[in-house]
Amino acid sequence: MPLYPLYALLFLGTGLSTAEISALFAVWSVTALLAEVPAGALADRWSRRGVLACGAVLQGAAFAVWGAAPGTATFAAGFALWGISSALGSGAAEALVFDGLRDVGAEEAFARVNGRMTAAELLAQLPTAVAAAGLYAVDGFALVAWCSAAVSLSAGVLAVGFPEPPREREGALLATLRAAAVQVVRHAPLRGAVGAVALVGGLDAVEEYFPVLAAERGVPTGAVPFAVLAIALAGAAGAELGGRAGGLPDGGLPALLAAVGLLLGAAAVLPGPAALLPLAGAYGLYLAVLVVAEARLQERIEGPYRATVTSLAGLGVELAGLLVFAAWALGGAAATALLVLVVVPVVASGLRERP
Repeated sequence: MPLYPLYALLFLGTGLSTAEISALFAVWSVTALLAEVPAGALADRWSRRGVLACGAVLQGAAFAVWGAAPGTATFAAGFALWGISSALGSGAAEALVFDGLRDVGAEEAFARVNGRMTAAELLAQLPTAVAAAGLYAVDGFALVAWCSAAVSLSAGVLAVGFPEPPREREGALLATLRAAAVQVVRHAPLRGAVGAVALVGGLDAVEEYFPVLAAERGVPTGAVPFAVLAIALAGAAGAELGGRAGGLPDGGLPALLAAVGLLLGAAAVLPGPAALLPLAGAYGLYLAVLVVAEARLQERIEGPYRATVTSLAGLGVELAGLLVFAAWALGGAAATALLVLVVVPVVASGLRERP
């Protein structure tokens, strides 16, 4: 999305303070948090591809509002729409892909497909950055916002065309929520996988600090975006690796996650730009673990509540991300590395293969 690399600059250019921008991010996070699980239930009760299409329309509306009338109130309204859009795409996307693969007898390919989807999202940052720079040079933020809205609507059209296998739809929305929660609570392997995905997924919040660490280690401001892009490319390679790592034994994933913590710790103590090398390695291994964890969660979900259960894990991801923010605020990369090592045994237990 061309607006992604530039929206913070749009806010600054409109005269917003750092505190006001933080308040806008809070609107985004809280909205997504509140909408996460109901959005998953809606996808199960109604249509996964329909929910994805609606999410794309809402995201497009958010960017259109910003392009038409930039200002504090419209930024807040746009973030609220964007937060709902993120929630609508969270559980529905994985559920749609897994059920589509299962419908053709290829559910074992989910980890590989999910890994490639994650890698593609990261690789898309390169052409997105080029497009953002070109559009901004032509007509500033307004053109970037309107083009981003058009891209979102195009994604919605593509979502409508996704194949969606027929499935059982039981009960009303609240009944779906209740049934999914009961399934997680009563089924120990599923409960463990939900907890593990929540913890592992929450660690992705460390991505927000890549530019900060790069700047702290002496990378010139103009070169920070390229340094972050290099880390994203390492993450894409790790996600692709994760698609092939689904057959690792029980001890494999915890070992990889422990290596993530150690590499992040190395990044915390190494001086200069060299610290970004272990950081890139940590991010690549981290995404490999995340891809496998998400696949094991999908393998353990049964019945018509796949999107809702996935959204319950997504809610946990949002909450676990707060631990990363707190750790970094207290002790930077070193404290975050310690947090990674602390969650390793919990993740190991939750993702252990069971007969």
